[in-house]
Amino acid sequence: MRLQLAESRAWEDDGFFIRPRVFSPSDLEELREAAEAVAVAAERASACPEKDYRIDGNRYVEAGGSTIQFEHGEHHERSQIIRVIEPFHHLHPRMDALMDDPRLVEPMRDLVGSERVALWTDKLNLKRSREGSGFRFHQDSPYWNHKCDHVDQLPNVMIALDDATADNGCLRVVRGSHKRGSLPGIRDETTLGPLFTDPAHFDPDDEVLAEMPAGSLLFFSPHTVHGSQPNRSGEPRRAMVLTYQPSDQPMFKRPAIRNAKDANELTPG
Repeated sequence: MRLQLAESRAWEDDGFFIRPRVFSPSDLEELREAAEAVAVAAERASACPEKDYRIDGNRYVEAGGSTIQFEHGEHHERSQIIRVIEPFHHLHPRMDALMDDPRLVEPMRDLVGSERVALWTDKLNLKRSREGSGFRFHQDSPYWNHKCDHVDQLPNVMIALDDATADNGCLRVVRGSHKRGSLPGIRDETTLGPLFTDPAHFDPDDEVLAEMPAGSLLFFSPHTVHGSQPNRSGEPRRAMVLTYQPSDQPMFKRPAIRNAKDANELTPG
């Protein structure tokens, strides 16, 4: 489960690589069920929020230990549809156990550059059918730079819970964009503009559609420019993005340390 030579080269040259069909159909059934349970828990928590606010007209809620993003749009009904939950692992025991899965942790040891790793953050992207909005091109590193001094050691892995296609708004990654570190953001009148990558600083011809079957893993650098189009299909495009870091470091949005367990620490069965 550690990195293969071709994967190491792809990471260095492209800033990403895919492992297809890592999770089985039975795994996916469990994870989809848990994802929907997380969505229900987040919806219930959002009814009594600690904070309910808008940034650039889009709604966010702090509740249940998570930041809950709602779908973009001026209409009230869209602001009731959950888009992203971060973090989410604490909302369901199956998701918490996932953070220790060797299929994720073992390659992360090589990508982080540490034999002991911890969770930095985790996001559940629901991308509902015909309602899931897109994400403008961005890097993760500018968002995290102000929170830690080891941003180069924050690799991501996306778990596709559903088939990811161009039609349902699969992730799009810009090959080689990670090589220049954190790139300048957009200077406009919005609050979040600086977190979206200025298109003058990457080549759109290097864009790659990360189409993959359900159960596949996409590993990508915190400096890799990525984004997606809206889900225009009749099927959901649910995905989870987990980000790891060196061990014994606190999480991004929770005042705690969540070290990943070694294989010999996991309970059999």
